Amino acid sequence: MSRKVALVTDSTTYIPEDILSQHKIHVSPQVVIWGGKEYLDNVDITPTEFYTRLQSDSEMPKTSQVPIREMDRIYQELHEQDFDILTIVLSSKLSGTLNSAVQAKANLPEATIEIVDSYTTVMALGFIVLEVAKAAEDGVSLADCKALAERARDHTGVLFAVDTLEFLHRGGRIGGGARFIGTALNLKPILELQDGAVEAVERVRTRKKSLNRLVELVEEKVAGRTPVRLATLHANAADEAKQLLDDAAKRLAADQTVFSEVSPAVGAHTGPGTIGLAFMAGM
Repeated sequence: MSRKVALVTDSTTYIPEDILSQHKIHVSPQVVIWGGKEYLDNVDITPTEFYTRLQSDSEMPKTSQVPIREMDRIYQELHEQDFDILTIVLSSKLSGTLNSAVQAKANLPEATIEIVDSYTTVMALGFIVLEVAKAAEDGVSLADCKALAERARDHTGVLFAVDTLEFLHRGGRIGGGARFIGTALNLKPILELQDGAVEAVERVRTRKKSLNRLVELVEEKVAGRTPVRLATLHANAADEAKQLLDDAAKRLAADQTVFSEVSPAVGAHTGPGTIGLAFMAGM
């Protein structure tokens, strides 16, 4: 009989609390550094608090990976409860959190720990984690859970529209989108996570057209695969995100929809007004 498997991920999944509570998923928070103080992502500072302060604070926040000590604590607790541990975190091209997990694993050699780089973030990572959590609850082994996570990566994607590239550029997370810097203000960039990095897809003239285009692009990516799971990601743009999710769900005949925000650790890089879609299709 396989040992029971515990799932560890990071706070950028932003799996809604009601879904998180249904599964035994352990979330390690990223760190937001602002005004000389450290805040645990979505623990010490909520999205609402974060975006409200962002509008008026002259100092820009910075972010840091999940601390090794936090991974140490989670691993120790789960090991003492006799779990095998599978850690699935955001792309190593966006954060050093994978390194924190690797170092924490080395600090506890007596535990059985596997680590997966999701090459994604937000609810694309969330859908991977949820898929594996269900398998773990059904008694699937650690090796098979890890293989499932690696397979699920190829079935997910994230596309999003930003009001400005300023935040991504300043945080060094813009990738191939740097060529869009300094373009006309009314051009709204659409970006995508490709192989774990943020890359520019195209520019659209208005906000409304950019959101319509997001749905078209996700439809192209899904390419008729079923079932389809969709989630929004939004940074202080709830009404637009709800409408976008409704439109996309109808167009793609989604089997599951999740209304999700963007945590402060991600919002610090994308900026307020960011809105997008994450999906899992074909598994």
